[in-house]
Amino acid sequence: MTAIIARTLGIDISKDRLDVHLLPEGTERRYANDANGLRELIRWLAQLTPTRIVYEATGAYHRLLERTLGAKGLPLVKMNPQHTRAFAKAAGQLSKTDRIDAAMLARFGALMTPQIRPIRNETLDTLCELVATRRALIKDRTATLNRQKSLTIPLLKRQAEQRLKQIAAQIAAIDAECRIRIASEADLSRRFDILISIPGLGEATAFALVADMPELGTLANKQAASLAGLAPVDRQSGQWKGKSFIQGGRQTLRQALYMPALVATRFNEPLKVKYESLRAGGKPPKVAITAIMRKLIVLANTLISDDRKWAPSSP
Repeated sequence: MTAIIARTLGIDISKDRLDVHLLPEGTERRYANDANGLRELIRWLAQLTPTRIVYEATGAYHRLLERTLGAKGLPLVKMNPQHTRAFAKAAGQLSKTDRIDAAMLARFGALMTPQIRPIRNETLDTLCELVATRRALIKDRTATLNRQKSLTIPLLKRQAEQRLKQIAAQIAAIDAECRIRIASEADLSRRFDILISIPGLGEATAFALVADMPELGTLANKQAASLAGLAPVDRQSGQWKGKSFIQGGRQTLRQALYMPALVATRFNEPLKVKYESLRAGGKPPKVAITAIMRKLIVLANTLISDDRKWAPSSP
């Protein structure tokens, strides 16, 4: 009995072109990565009705394709390049060209059947860019503060002070723009209000959660924890059992949740009790904090799913 392969399209995206591979036919095509090229691609796709169109996140280069094909209701699957590259290596494909990558993306989609998720709208795309820039400014501020400690020349000290003031003004401007973007859509505004109602979660963390985890409220709690990279990974073989640990997921979310988790251990009574219980049970501080981070993301997921703000009785 011959297995039937669902019609799947793999698209390798570069700055100027799109390399396309169609399974099971094995058809290869190439289009310009611009409005005209995408119109040609859509005309061809109209005859095919693919089950999945698989592509990798490539920063600014994939956005036009994602927005144009998404507007047509096509089944888009955006993949982490690390995952698809690991798949290629597991399949024994060590060579890497645009044509080969398109074929491997199609093969990945056909065999692994990744979940089709709605694409982010333009507001969320803008919010993601603002949050990423804010994150870079925070790193710049930390580096400047560390460098400032060793400066001895008055000129350099003045420049460091000026740079810190500039960073502060830029962060404030980004925060103001984030508020405007979120307020422009009722759904985002409601999600934001729910998030900041949770003790320990401030505006900056809420910006990150709204932008980087739009799936919140639509996932099972274990899925939400896993997506944030906060679900323990078991290590077991036969009679041997190793320590569980966290890995994968969206690192930016873990970074955004660390400080709120610390605050929650003092001001969010249910989470404070949980933290103290873990520490009393012998858990190291980092393990206990990770558990609180996981509790926070699960709490946020539950509240958004239920469309309600935090209350002292919230689980």
